[in-house]
Amino acid sequence: MAEDQATEPKAPQMRILGQFIRDMSFENIIAQKGGSPDMKPDIQIQVNLDAKKRAGDNQYESSIKLNVTSKDKDSETVLFVLEIDYVGVFFIDNVPEEQLHPFLLIECPRMIFPFLRRVVNDITRDGGFPPMNLENMDFVSMYRNEIARRQQGEQKLDA
Repeated sequence: MAEDQATEPKAPQMRILGQFIRDMSFENIIAQKGGSPDMKPDIQIQVNLDAKKRAGDNQYESSIKLNVTSKDKDSETVLFVLEIDYVGVFFIDNVPEEQLHPFLLIECPRMIFPFLRRVVNDITRDGGFPPMNLENMDFVSMYRNEIARRQQGEQKLDA
């Protein structure tokens, strides 16, 4: 019995050690220009994910970088621009090396996303606009798309 327990693989472990805003910028363009807030917003969101090993044992950071631009649908006037780099610091153990990359770019962002959503909601509301509630993001699809994009780039270099 003791031998069976010794050979069983250990379950992956993940703990959030901390999270923070590394960088943020919010510009209320329409207020600076003295424009009317009675516009129909068209919101564009760009998302970038990043991850890296930290100095501590089994410590990693995973970040979600958002670039949000809101324009008026009719005039294309920029209403606001929000750029935010939101980071989670994680303790990760017992994750096989070949699974670490997707783990850091799928599971870790999934854990910190609700907190980023609240921050974006507060920033847009405090910036003079209706609170922006980010919809759920499919981090698995984002990861797969990025891998496919990189493979296509490598194939073009080989051609």
